[in-house]
Parts: sequence; C-alpha cells; structure tokens
Amino acid sequence: MAAEPLVGTAAVARDELSPACSAAPACAPVEGSVRTARKLGGTPAKGLVRVPSAADGAPSVRRRKALVLVALTALVVASFLFSLTLGRYDMDFGQLLALLAAPFSGSAEATDANVFFTIRLPRVLAALVVGAALSGAGCAFQGIFKNPMVSPDLLGASAGACFGAALGILLSFGSLGIEIAAFAAGVAAVLVSYGLSSVIGRRMSGVLVLVLSGLVVGNLFQAFTSAVKFLADPNSQLPEITFWLMGGLSSVREGDLVGLLAAFAVGTVGIMVLRWRLNVMALGDEEALSLGVNVKRTRLAVIACATLLTSASVAVAGMVGWVGLIVPHLARFLVGSDHRALVPASMLLGGAFLMLVDDVCRSVYTTEIPLSILTAILGAPLFVYLICRQRKSL
Repeated sequence: MAAEPLVGTAAVARDELSPACSAAPACAPVEGSVRTARKLGGTPAKGLVRVPSAADGAPSVRRRKALVLVALTALVVASFLFSLTLGRYDMDFGQLLALLAAPFSGSAEATDANVFFTIRLPRVLAALVVGAALSGAGCAFQGIFKNPMVSPDLLGASAGACFGAALGILLSFGSLGIEIAAFAAGVAAVLVSYGLSSVIGRRMSGVLVLVLSGLVVGNLFQAFTSAVKFLADPNSQLPEITFWLMGGLSSVREGDLVGLLAAFAVGTVGIMVLRWRLNVMALGDEEALSLGVNVKRTRLAVIACATLLTSASVAVAGMVGWVGLIVPHLARFLVGSDHRALVPASMLLGGAFLMLVDDVCRSVYTTEIPLSILTAILGAPLFVYLICRQRKSL
C-alpha cells in the first residue's frame, strides 16, 4: 500500500472535530489550505492536499486500522517474550514462564531469578519503552510541524541530554545523577529554543523560527559536549562519555525504570489526548484557528509531551538515532496519515523495533554493539527507500 502524504491528514480532520467546529463550512478547510499553498509558491503540490471523502471514515477502513493495531500489539508481545529468552544465559519459554511466575510460586532458582529480574527484564522493558517513546515523539513532531523529515531531536532535546550526561560523568555524579542531569539538560535545551524563537520571531513564521532556533541550540549544546570531552580524563571519563553517547541499554537496572516509566506515562497520555488535533493542524494554522483549535497552546503542549519522552529516553539509553524518524514512516504505510491510528501504531512498532534491534546488539558479537550503530545501519538505507517510494506516489 502506498504511503499517504503527511498533509493528507486534512482528509480525516473533519471526522473528529468537535460539534462546535463541525458547524463550519464543509469544504472551507481544504480550500483554504489550497489557497495558502498558492500564496506560498504557486499551485499546491500534487498529493499534498486532497478533498475529504466518505472513504476516510468508512467502516472497512476503520476495521483495517483496528486489525493493524491488534497485529502490532501481538508483535510487541511476541518480541517482548522472545527478547526475554535471549542473553548470555539462554532460556526456553518454559523457563521463562516459570521465572515470570516465580514471585507467586517461589519455585525458580535464586541465581536465575536474580539475573532475570535485575538485569534482563529491566533491559527489555527499557528497550520497549524507549522505542515507543522515541517513535511517539517523532510522530508528534512530524505532525505538529507538518514535515515528515522531522525527528525528536529537532529542538535540541537530544543534544541537551547528551551534554547533561557528559557533564554528569565529568563531575562523577553517579548513575542516577547522570540520568537526572541528562533529562534536565534536554528539557532546558528545548526551553531555550522556545524562548529564543519567541524573542527573535515576532515578524517571521513561528514554526520556521522555532525550527531554526532548535538547530542553533542543538549545535550549541553539541559544542558544549565537545568541550566536556576535551576536559575529561582520557583514561576513564572520556571512554565512558564516548560509549554513553553511542547509546545502549546494558547498564539499565530496575531503579532506572521508575523515572522513565513516569515520564513515558505523562508524555504518552498527553500525545494520545491531543492526537486528533494534529489532524486538524495539518490543514494549516489559519484553518485550525477557524475550527476552534488554539494553535499556539496545542503546539506548545505537543512539544512539551514529545520533549518529555525524548529527554527521558536519551537519559536512560543514550543517543539512539533514526528510530523517531523512520518508525513513523513505517507506521504511516500501515495505517495511513490519520493520527488517531498513526500515533499508537508508531509507538507499538517502535517498541517492537528497538527490542529486536537490542536483541541483535547483544547477540551477534562477543561484545555488545552500541544501539546507534545498528539503528543507523538499518535506518539510513530504509529512509532512502521510503523517500524514493514517497516520490513515486506524488
């Protein structure tokens, strides 16, 4: 099935408008989008805007999307159970079920239970949550900025989190302190980007200035990270910083999951609640305003939730690239551009994807491969393929 263009969400936006918004003229949003596109540079590109049709809300389409979500849920469960059987101490599904029942039955051996519950289970859970968080954040950013090339590190969250972690290692904060520093610096970087855009962008497009501010702040924090690496002890601190920046889940323990799960819960609930507004905002700011959506507040809320997910993920797993960029495109092939289905599909697919990638990282070689190496090897050619396929569909 060919991918629906991102701005094709205009076709499904009307299906979920509030009753007050539904009173607006039926075709005004799409016609307004066409007029806006013409103002910005001639006729709108073919495929970018399409007129709403009855097929968008047809029962058969809804059933197909529901079946896809059920299949992705089954994929996540299967990947989760499969990942739990892999490791230096391989186990079959019978042993796995016995260990999962151990807290109730007490029949498992102490050594096996200790390895499983303190190392393997937290790691697989972290892979699931980080993959889902980065994919959900990437989907939200692509929707809010109406650009399929956007990734979760657009506004500097990843660069800020990397600087915070590097600074924490330099100052010998310890594992928990490093995660807190990374999370705080990631959030701070986005706040700086937002503040900078509000100061210098009063006479320019708010979205454009925000993106440019994010690029500036991201590069600035990358320079700060380089300065920390320059100051670090080359025999101990510098290797630790380097390996942390490559991304990995080998050091995740059960205590690391508390903050990650809390941030994931808050960010996910926020994006899920707001996902229908992403469809409306695909029509353009003027049309969304005319339909009763507060564009500035919605954009700020979505960015806040996506930043929370990104910063928490980078704080635990390090720099994991390509997941938030590629997975939403794959999900779009499966369920289309309607964010009501696209957001949960992206998160389910991202969780399964990162669990399987982590399985490869810890299984194919004697030493563990950093996550970012494998995600780049898989993500770069896949992204080129998606671009070529998208180009053929226009």
